[in-house]
Parts: sequence; C-alpha cells; structure tokens
Amino acid sequence: MKSGISITEEIAVITHDENRYSGPTHSHEEAQLLYAVSGVVSIKTDKGTWVVPPSRAVWLPPKLEHETTSRAGVQFRSLLIDPNGIQGLPDACMVVEITSLLRELILKLAELAKTPGSRERTDAVVRLFLMELSFQPAQPLNLPTPTHPDLARLCAKIREDLAEGVSVEDAAAMLHRSRATFMRFFKRETGMSFGHWRQQARMLDALVLLADGRSILDVALECGYSSPSAFSAIFRRSLGRPPSAYF
Repeated sequence: MKSGISITEEIAVITHDENRYSGPTHSHEEAQLLYAVSGVVSIKTDKGTWVVPPSRAVWLPPKLEHETTSRAGVQFRSLLIDPNGIQGLPDACMVVEITSLLRELILKLAELAKTPGSRERTDAVVRLFLMELSFQPAQPLNLPTPTHPDLARLCAKIREDLAEGVSVEDAAAMLHRSRATFMRFFKRETGMSFGHWRQQARMLDALVLLADGRSILDVALECGYSSPSAFSAIFRRSLGRPPSAYF
C-alpha cells in the first residue's frame, strides 16, 4: 500500500477528522471505500459528482482520478483495498448502503490501524468485512457530468445558482437548439431528463447545506424552491425521508 496505514496486505485505512476538507485531484492504485462517519463528503470525477451522507459510502475503482471535498465539519474513514484476488468488485464509482454491522467493521478496522491487535483477530475482521461488503446501489446520490464541452459548461453554470430556475426552454436557447433536440441531446449525454438532472442537483446541494446546519427554509430558498413545504415534499419523494429526519 502506498498510502494510509496498512492493516493487512489487502487493506489500509486513511482517517480524516476535519473542520472542512479539500483534497487535490488524485488516484490510488487500490480500490477505495470512503465512508462518512459524520458530515457529508463530495466526490468529483470526470464522470460526475457523488455525495456521501452518513450511513452511506462511495466505492471508487482503482486508478480513478477524483477530488474529495466537504463544505463543513466531517469525519470519514477511507479503506484502500487491493483488488487482486477479490472477485466481484465493481469497476464503476457508486454510492452504497452501509449496514450497521458493516459500519462497526469499518470503525474497527480504523481502530486496528491505530492500535494493532493480534494477526488472527485482524484477519478475522478483514474476512468478515469483505463478506459483509455489498454493492447494492443506495438511493441515487450522484449527478452525471456531460462529456460535450458546451453542455458541461451549461450544467456547471446551472449548478452555480440553482435558485435561478433555468427552464428547459432557456437551456435549449443557450445551446442554440430546439427544445426537442436539446431534450434528446441532454438525455443521451447524462442518462437523465433535464428536469430530473436539475432536481438531482438541488437534492445533492441540499444534503450538503443541511449537514452544514442550515435551516430547512434557507436550504429550500437557496435550492430554488418557493417554500419549505414544497422542498420537503420533493426531498422526501427523492430520498425517502423528510429533510428534518435525514441526519
């Protein structure tokens, strides 16, 4: 392992407890499972953005260039996993659910990195961790980035001010396309409709703002909703629970 504290030949641990975290774009030779103990972590690659709230983790395959940031206080544990000899590891970035047992195993591995135990016990924890690790995708907590330069710039502009409420007609006009042509183009580039993509961008920003302690009213207005009730209804429909109960 080239980074982190090695526990065994297969796994190393990186621990971050920060008021705010911002790391440079980098990659690892190993696969990476990044788990948010508290706070919200954002992972950005050339394919899109993934948001990791508590009880979730993001899986990054080996050698994937990425940038890790948080806008507020955050605690996260990053496990670097040597993929050699381990079957069924995903080759794409994804957010995954973390069960109660898997959470405890991650925290135990981080503890063993600081205070090593017996080799027999450490190997048992690693084996159980690998057995429990599941790659059933969690709720959709990613936002695809288009590959077309003009559309990528438009999407970045929209994300800078989600309260502005750019309509599909406005977006089509910015790229000098008809509404129907733009909608087909956008779906081909992102796999989402323009409306779904914009709503997903708002939900991911909302998670970050809520984790920062902002009020539901402030978050609703900053994300472009006319009222807290409208925002809460869409948040619950998208993420399965109201914003007041998410963290």
